[in-house]
Amino acid sequence: MRVLVIDDERAARNEMKRLLALYPSLELAGEARDADEARALITTLHPDLVFLDIKMPGQSGFELLESLPEVPEVIFTTAYDTYAVQAFDINALDYLLKPIREERFARAMEKALHKLQEPNGSNTALAQRRIFIKDGSKCYFVELGKLRLIESAGNYACLYFEDKKVLLKSSLSQLEERLGTAFFRANRTQLVNTAYIKDVYPPENGRIKITLQTGEQLELSDRQSVKFRQGGWF
Repeated sequence: MRVLVIDDERAARNEMKRLLALYPSLELAGEARDADEARALITTLHPDLVFLDIKMPGQSGFELLESLPEVPEVIFTTAYDTYAVQAFDINALDYLLKPIREERFARAMEKALHKLQEPNGSNTALAQRRIFIKDGSKCYFVELGKLRLIESAGNYACLYFEDKKVLLKSSLSQLEERLGTAFFRANRTQLVNTAYIKDVYPPENGRIKITLQTGEQLELSDRQSVKFRQGGWF
């Protein structure tokens, strides 16, 4: 299991490396001092687990995660209780308060190893990919397979998953390229996860209508109705 340590303080990185050395099954793939270094390493090394300092010069740990096309498992490290509580609420694996106690680190590692070794409930690549979204004071790790609908909202995109509706600063075109073929462009303002399509209705005036498993109804544009039929969906 490949591990990356991200912290702007050298002493903190050295202490983390000392603690990680107690786990021979882990490979320390690299370390970074800031978001820019970390982004490059995550992109090239594809770590399984990242220890991430939240408060760093320049971009914070949250801002780093939001900039990534997909995110690994994360254990946050911080010297600030308020950040720790926020991290705990966003379904990260765990958070560690500095200075990190060895027994507390061991509990976090037990949780991490269990999560990383458990079989995934789905064998699809989409189910194994996650993105990070910061919407105001709330943050989320979202499995792409749980995203059912994305709508354009000005300079933002509104993402629907589970019972939540959150905003991400991104265009629909950027997300369409980022998410791949599992999402279909229904019209100018909506992207839909094809796995959530429940019913397809015959075209009215050339336009196909679909209903999602959660009840939302969408109307495909003329152009996208043609693409939908050509793709074998109807």
